[in-house]
Amino acid sequence: MTKRERVYAAIDGKPVDRPPVALWRHFPQDDQRAQTLAQAHVKFHQAYDWDLLKVTPSSGFYGDDWGLRSAYKQNREGTRHHTERPVKKETDWPKLRRLDVTAGSYGRELQVVRLIRQALPDDLILATIFSPLTVARTLSGETALLRYIRDSVDETHEGLDIIAETTGQFASECLAAGADGIFFATQCASTGYMTVEEYEEFGRPYDLRVLDAARSADIVMLHIHGERIMFEQLTDYPVHILNWHDRRTAPTLKESRDQYSGAIAGGLDGMETVGGASPEQVTGEVKDALTQTAGKKHIVTAGCVIPIDTPEANLRAVRQAVES
Repeated sequence: MTKRERVYAAIDGKPVDRPPVALWRHFPQDDQRAQTLAQAHVKFHQAYDWDLLKVTPSSGFYGDDWGLRSAYKQNREGTRHHTERPVKKETDWPKLRRLDVTAGSYGRELQVVRLIRQALPDDLILATIFSPLTVARTLSGETALLRYIRDSVDETHEGLDIIAETTGQFASECLAAGADGIFFATQCASTGYMTVEEYEEFGRPYDLRVLDAARSADIVMLHIHGERIMFEQLTDYPVHILNWHDRRTAPTLKESRDQYSGAIAGGLDGMETVGGASPEQVTGEVKDALTQTAGKKHIVTAGCVIPIDTPEANLRAVRQAVES
């Protein structure tokens, strides 16, 4: 099967010649320029012949044009450290500019998609889109956002409206730039962070606006980040694939079958197993994951990014495990 045929078959629950597989990571320093980030993605993708390429931009890029300031301090995930946030008081929310997503940091990420598409004309490409509430949390700070949604409801909704408009436009432009679909990531749908009722008011309506803007996408993968996730509350989202840290938080892949009938992506602990265990342990985790799902409607991935210092032998082990 071609990669496209394999992934589409897995989504539809049809037989596959082998389980589709893909891993993704950050590329710190390279992620500040479109050319270098695109080249890094293509090199990683071709080295392991993944079945799809999930574009991983500079962490927090979506806030740069609103005044977010960040710098890179070495860490295993390859993410950036935010040094200044633009939302410092509740009255800053309505003042957020309505951005032109074809320029600035958003424009840079669109160029990344174009360059990857030029290099890989036949491969599946998913552009990463962050949920409006996730963007809002980055712009204001983790603790501050909770204060705003509880004490400054109207102002926060105004800010989320502006963010959702920008994010929806960016999702649409990513598809126009050559992406086959989107990887929609929410980092706030966790009862360890906020209540279900709060997410229903401040997360869900804005998520659905962005997903509607990306309705022409061939593939939409929803990533529910963190632990104690609101899995059941998001299973009715208009997406094709769910991805979460299944090795760290409920449900397991097997348990998810009772709650969700669509395709799932996961099975690997990216940080601990892929990033630090032996190749034999990596192989065992792949096999266990495929046993849980019987290899049906399953794309083998990690729960999130893998470390930038992941041993090559472990990456090879993942790739070889699906072949066997």
